[in-house]
Amino acid sequence: MSTEAAVSTRATGRFEIKKWDEKPYEELEGGKKLTRASVQHSWHGDIEGEGTLEYLMAYRDDGSADYAGQHRVVGSIGGRSGSFVLQDRGTFSGEAARGTLSVVPGLGTGGLKGLHGEGSYVSKKGEHHSTLTLDYDFE
Repeated sequence: MSTEAAVSTRATGRFEIKKWDEKPYEELEGGKKLTRASVQHSWHGDIEGEGTLEYLMAYRDDGSADYAGQHRVVGSIGGRSGSFVLQDRGTFSGEAARGTLSVVPGLGTGGLKGLHGEGSYVSKKGEHHSTLTLDYDFE
């Protein structure tokens, strides 16, 4: 029995926002609000493809927010093609969004079945893309 840990591969690149449709679903006192955003994006770099994303966001009165979302990406990673889903959690400070990503187990299709991994990204205010890293492997 081997005690060696599996070595993951690091993917780097960016996802670029193509469409952002955000609407409040509840307005709170003092400028606080809860919103939902439907997003279309494209992926470039070690991950290539197109995706959709749904975010739920909770804004404070200073414009900062916490959010959670689900990305579905159709494309390729590591020479394999198919689709996969990433869970996204992060915070927007008013100047930049910083988040963590984790592959949702069991949702990979095609050559991306068995994909697992975790990563992070940063997106600065006014930019329409996020730079990211994703450490991944296949079962």
